[in-house]
Amino acid sequence: MENLTLTGLLNKAALEFPTRRALSVSGKLDLTHSQLQHLVDHAASLLLASGIHPGDVVALSFPNTIEFVVMFLAVIRCRAIAAPLNQAYTAEEFEFYLSDSESKLLITPKEGLQQAQSAASKLKLPHVTAALSDGASSISVGNSVSTDSNSESVKELVNDPSDVALFLHTSGTTSRPKGVPLTQLNLASSVRNIKSVYRLSESDSTVLVLPLFHVHGLIAGLLSSLISGAAATLPSAGRFSASTFWSDMRAYNATWYTAVPTIHQIILDRHLSKPEPSYPKLRFIRSCSASLAPIVLARLEESFGAPVLEAYAMTEASHLMASNPLPEDGGHKAGSVGRPVGQEMSVLDENGVPQKQGVTGEVCIRGPNVTKGYKNNPEANKVAYQFGWFHTGDLGFFDSDGYLHLVGRIKELINRGGEKISPIEVDAVLLSHPDVAQAVAFGVPDDKYGEEINCAIIPREESNIDEAEVLQFCKKNLAAFKVPKKVFITDALPKTATGKIQRRLVAEHFLAQISTAKVPKFGA
Repeated sequence: MENLTLTGLLNKAALEFPTRRALSVSGKLDLTHSQLQHLVDHAASLLLASGIHPGDVVALSFPNTIEFVVMFLAVIRCRAIAAPLNQAYTAEEFEFYLSDSESKLLITPKEGLQQAQSAASKLKLPHVTAALSDGASSISVGNSVSTDSNSESVKELVNDPSDVALFLHTSGTTSRPKGVPLTQLNLASSVRNIKSVYRLSESDSTVLVLPLFHVHGLIAGLLSSLISGAAATLPSAGRFSASTFWSDMRAYNATWYTAVPTIHQIILDRHLSKPEPSYPKLRFIRSCSASLAPIVLARLEESFGAPVLEAYAMTEASHLMASNPLPEDGGHKAGSVGRPVGQEMSVLDENGVPQKQGVTGEVCIRGPNVTKGYKNNPEANKVAYQFGWFHTGDLGFFDSDGYLHLVGRIKELINRGGEKISPIEVDAVLLSHPDVAQAVAFGVPDDKYGEEINCAIIPREESNIDEAEVLQFCKKNLAAFKVPKKVFITDALPKTATGKIQRRLVAEHFLAQISTAKVPKFGA
């Protein structure tokens, strides 16, 4: 049973590696696996004392801190459901997420969080704070006091594989965000898959650069490390900082890290402008959550001397679906997200027929890591679950080696007079220009063609690249119908909270600058 629940896997790791470092805050605090487990059980007893029952949803809004990790694990240890929320939400957004998840309690840091508290107050939702004691030997939750009986009741609780443990929302692209319940079995399956494909062990260490309210940082960075007996370090500021990243990586003997392409690009840019005196020897660098341009992959490998493994994931699959393998397990391919990991995957046409290698269709999955359905959303479930598969909304094809290549989102392909254009392909060409730091292509409404292609770029520092040069470069490297009609040159691109560039947001942002333009509603 312990291999079928996340809490079982964590308990097993704490028993096997009690004295090994599990979690650190850079320069401030180190916890062993045994100490972390003790804090989690203690916090779980406080939650039980406060009246939390199995199945209750508990909302958590914290920066990346020890308190967040302990409270998150304590909530699911109680057989309750953790709902992590971005601290940057407005009061209105908090109100939506707290209401939609049917949260019973809101927990924040001891300094509080005004927007979240305002929303909780409006919904008449109890709010408490959580704080570590000075010696990090205990944690306080509101005014709760742990008793021996509470501690005993935690020990008597048995987590079931079918318990919903995590509740997240997709980053709503064409409609309001959809609620995704993930069970203990979903999470256990995913962390085991991640541990397996990257051969994570107690010898590994990573620095967490992504927010823990999102599956990428939470599951791939944190939880997969903890169940492997490995260590994870939180930046002292509670979030990613390019200026401290490599010093943290060196200080904590990091062997790998995982990030979104935007953060990889920031790390690369800093390396070019302000290189470190030395870099740690890494087993691998992982990239996920958005397409990594082959040129960026090559620059990362050249700069940091480690294989860069691009992966493919989504919230509904408890994160990981496919990954390029470690060098000892096979080659890794730029432009591919690798081979399926831990679940079945097929490329289907609109009638549910599997496609041959090299033929594009919708990427579909099924397996123990996949959610059983969106919460209270029969329409979305009807679309997502067809022919016995979960439909990702992504278009792709398998090559002759069984590696998956993504073409784009179904709703994101640009239909220019009947010609379907993959914006990912255009991104890759733009990013191959030596003076382009970041780039994104997107579709815009067009009277003649229905849709036309535009793009936005961030030039490299001290570059004087202009629209004419970008267009000339595209004409040399793309078929005529794929060349953007307009190039926006900017110093910033709108991103989601996790650093992901969403084409819809970019399109809306730049089209808003053109008064006559209609804003398209594409998927991200």
